[in-house]
Amino acid sequence: MGLTLGTALRMLPRARARNRDEGSPSSSVTFVGAGGKTASIFALARELPSPTLVTTTTHMGAWQLDQADAHIVAETPAALVRLGERKITIVTGPADADDRLGSVTPEVLHSLRRESLAHVWPLLIEADGAGQRLLKAPGDDEPQIPSFAEVVVVVAGLRAVGRKLDQESVHRPEIFAGLSGLELNGTITGDAICRVLADGRGGLKRIPARARRVALLNQADTPELQAEARKMVHLLRRSYDAILVATAGTNTVHAVHEPCAGIVLAAGGASRFGRPKQLLAWRGQPLVRAAAQAAITSGLSPVIVVTGAYGQQVETAVRHLPITITRNERWQDGQSSSIRSGLDATPASIGSAVFLLADQPLVTPAVIQALIDAHSSEPAAIVAPLIQGDRRGNPVLFDRETFADLRALRGDDGGRAIFSMYRVHFVLWHDDQFARDIDTQEDYRSLLENDQP
Repeated sequence: MGLTLGTALRMLPRARARNRDEGSPSSSVTFVGAGGKTASIFALARELPSPTLVTTTTHMGAWQLDQADAHIVAETPAALVRLGERKITIVTGPADADDRLGSVTPEVLHSLRRESLAHVWPLLIEADGAGQRLLKAPGDDEPQIPSFAEVVVVVAGLRAVGRKLDQESVHRPEIFAGLSGLELNGTITGDAICRVLADGRGGLKRIPARARRVALLNQADTPELQAEARKMVHLLRRSYDAILVATAGTNTVHAVHEPCAGIVLAAGGASRFGRPKQLLAWRGQPLVRAAAQAAITSGLSPVIVVTGAYGQQVETAVRHLPITITRNERWQDGQSSSIRSGLDATPASIGSAVFLLADQPLVTPAVIQALIDAHSSEPAAIVAPLIQGDRRGNPVLFDRETFADLRALRGDDGGRAIFSMYRVHFVLWHDDQFARDIDTQEDYRSLLENDQP
């Protein structure tokens, strides 16, 4: 993929919306967990173009000071007068007898927050310790995440997969065992790590409700661990706003997985066809229901069906499915109005959306999943199928960065009207059957006569 951690964090929609400086991923990012947490903090700090503040609500090793350009021991907010425009400044409490740098007080932390906002300097916070283990489970008083946290990155080291659940691999193995369902000294699996990461007593513990939750599956250093990470993504999707898969020590992110909505456009009047195409029978169900089910099966969430003409009939055709229905009362204004209706129904946390047409029944979950997978590993604003290497097809995935321009469309203009404005990544697809749509009665008869489920 070639993304860095900073670039990946800037791609996240809520962090991007709040960011006042395009050079930083957010005004503050808090890191918890194990398996490269501190290394990730400093890799991110080195990458950011602006001066960056690093602090801790727990402790840091004194040996980590050589990664910074300045160190300020701040027992009171008055010490922050020494802040300057150095690349990386660490702010801590005094060192203890074990040569560990102590945490800052709440007063100093909130003063740092104000300074970071005033100067538009990112503030990176380490909020728990892990004793350099690959994984951890939080103790009673952990993690110490500030209430103002905007993005919380929960780190897990994938090198633990296949190792024993013991003190060498896991910080607080007894707690980890209880949350994961494994026995002490049992073999750590990706599924077990996911159970801990998705638990409110584990990876999600004490994350403020308004903060964006990001899982960083670190140390995906081999093809086998990258494959394991892909399986873990499906188990973590409902618990995290985004999931990053990265290689330890290189600040390289292989994939960025965010929630992707499915928007089924089913509002048209089909005046040329003569009857509502959305309701045509195919394989024992209306076409619009088949499109919605393909979106659901592929993992799109939420799935939004935009109705308009024949609204009540179309809504009846998709009832009892786990979908959101939004009615476009201005459907006669053209397809652009349905695009706006669909986007208006998407949550703020959505990173992208796949638009599906109700009259293309041969679109399969495999096609949709290919678009999602390509978007997770390619930082392109638009991902579309390229049929037989020479013809663009539907459905098309649009990243959130395109949403404003999609909303600006008018009349019958669809998403293709903005292709020239963004980088488009094409997914080669050699089966041209899925692109068949129904424009005429003959198209429908041919579809039925040649159907081979």
